[in-house]
Amino acid sequence: MAKAATKRKPEFVSQHIEIGMANIENPNWSRDHDGVKTNVRYVQQPINIRESAITTLAAKGVIDEAQTAAADRFRALWERMGGAGAGALDYSREPVDGGGISEPITVRQLEAGFELRSARDALLKAHGEYAYRLVGYIAGQGMSIHELTETRRQRDTMTDNLRSYLDVLAILWKFSTR
Repeated sequence: MAKAATKRKPEFVSQHIEIGMANIENPNWSRDHDGVKTNVRYVQQPINIRESAITTLAAKGVIDEAQTAAADRFRALWERMGGAGAGALDYSREPVDGGGISEPITVRQLEAGFELRSARDALLKAHGEYAYRLVGYIAGQGMSIHELTETRRQRDTMTDNLRSYLDVLAILWKFSTR
């Protein structure tokens, strides 16, 4: 007796990928040709909704554009600060002619650190230490709200808190004037 054929998922589909459409500003848009059908200001672009908790919340309409921009800036600063770029000086290495001295911390990392400190100060003043930690967990480290909570009520409360914390950052970085 022959076995029934089963449908196979394509290999590129993953449980961590969900494609959605996002409106982004057209990089080729020009004010001179505004109103022309071939020169639209916003275009649709496919994105992975499950890339981070921030993109998921933005795709579902839970956070607005200013909050998303503040979270994206926080994430960029967080990534600029950490990991591979910072390291200790290795005094045992022989200097090579023509080679520069490797800096353990770059100027860009210092600037990111100063901006993150101002973000921490603003969040601390408005909401306390927990605010910076939550934004760091979700926007910086990329953790999901489901990883940090157990019940639906906790998720809803954490989402509301995150929205108010991102409002503080959006005002600080002039993405919003609420």
